[in-house]
Amino acid sequence: MICRVWHGWTTEENAGAYSEFLLLELFPRVRDDLKGKGYRGYDLLQLKRASEVEFVTMLWFDSLSAIRSFAGELYELPVIHEKARKLLARYDSRCEHFEVLGSEREKFAI
Repeated sequence: MICRVWHGWTTEENAGAYSEFLLLELFPRVRDDLKGKGYRGYDLLQLKRASEVEFVTMLWFDSLSAIRSFAGELYELPVIHEKARKLLARYDSRCEHFEVLGSEREKFAI
């Protein structure tokens, strides 16, 4: 399994709209579009700092081939929706892809 990790930062004023966009629009669309193509879900992390809010997205895939089907041959470049671009103050220019060596998690309702 591969974890695709990417960081983006917003202002405090845009943090709620950005997380709402990801959780209610983008991630459900990704799930529907990539169903049966090696996509295994996401994790979304948020950290409020003094002057901004950092978001870390972690998308889980079966393989780099599955990521390429989503992101293209230049899969290290982030795929950023125009709506997200307007809400972000800055973001990483590259995604990182980690091979998952082990994991132990239970599903909890958030």
